[in-house]
Amino acid sequence: MYLLLEILFFICCFIIFWAMIGYPLSLKILDKVFKKEELPKNYKYLPTVTLMIVAHNEEKIIKEKLENVLKLDYPMDKLEILVASDNSTDNTNQIVYNFIKENSSRNLRLFEVKERKGKTNAQNEAAKTVNSEILVMTDANAMLNKKAVTELVAAFYKDDIAYVSGRLCYINGEAEWTSESESVYWDLDTSMRDIESRFQTITAGNGAIYACRTKDYIEIDPIYSHDSSMPLLYALRGKKAICNHNALAYEKAGENIEDEFSRKVRMNRIILSFIMPNLKILNFFKYKWFTYFYLGHRTSRYLLWLSHILVFVLNILLIKQGLFFQITLVGQLIFYTLALLKVLFNINKVYLNMVYYYCVTIVAQLVGVWRIITGKAKPFWEKAESTR
Repeated sequence: MYLLLEILFFICCFIIFWAMIGYPLSLKILDKVFKKEELPKNYKYLPTVTLMIVAHNEEKIIKEKLENVLKLDYPMDKLEILVASDNSTDNTNQIVYNFIKENSSRNLRLFEVKERKGKTNAQNEAAKTVNSEILVMTDANAMLNKKAVTELVAAFYKDDIAYVSGRLCYINGEAEWTSESESVYWDLDTSMRDIESRFQTITAGNGAIYACRTKDYIEIDPIYSHDSSMPLLYALRGKKAICNHNALAYEKAGENIEDEFSRKVRMNRIILSFIMPNLKILNFFKYKWFTYFYLGHRTSRYLLWLSHILVFVLNILLIKQGLFFQITLVGQLIFYTLALLKVLFNINKVYLNMVYYYCVTIVAQLVGVWRIITGKAKPFWEKAESTR
């Protein structure tokens, strides 16, 4: 009996280790050993492009966003700007209409979604009206570098590339401990995606800035998001999703833990479905590096909530099995106590901030799982004002 508990304990410990340390380190080693070169780009490829901005009640930011995308360094006659308004009830639509009139020489249009069902549904509906070769997606609060679209398009250098993700940069990474922690985490994740991209394909994209071939657009259930679903679906179809981190978008990270927690809960509304979304992924002979990448970057991370629960409970059950289990239980208690100290006394120390931020991430996964089980997961959410 105790042997089985010990085996399960060490499996869960390994999942936690692999998700947070082992897998990122293995990518660094693989990159050193195989020395994969940067992916080529074809700047002579200038297809027609539709840039879609999904917005819901973005009256505070939508004009700035439209002014931003009009400055993009891409041929005007090949670029369409499409605002997909997800049943906005404020002045968003009127602001867009006025902007279109004031810039009649540019190819701008508004698509109004009559019933609010979330970002993915708005994309699904608006995408049916798109005739361009490339479809670029971006959020209302993400400001683009003027070369962003050019860089995204240039990365479609081969026909089997169906998806290209850009890089999201946080402009307030040092403003508060919350945004600083998220910025550190995101930089690590970005570096891993870069390596995955050069080897074969990424496992998830970036909702703030990405592009796909319009003919390869996949209409998915509104509860899911394209940035988590598309790279996976393309990989299963034998196509590639890559990243070009010279395609830049700038955005604010959540400046308080409440905003960041809500964002993470929203992200985890699909966590159970994506632990192992398709058993085909396990076919290493067919999917090669993607199998390794998905298990390391996605499956292990999506199991963190369960692994932490089991490690703690099993550690208590195994406490009498020797000094090792006594030490590991004390270590866990110290770890969670550090997070509690951050909450109780608001101590601004880097190590406390990172421990607390990690614990918030795990709790957000738990809440996400609970909402899925209770049927409370929803495809839309209230935006964080601190990111506007």
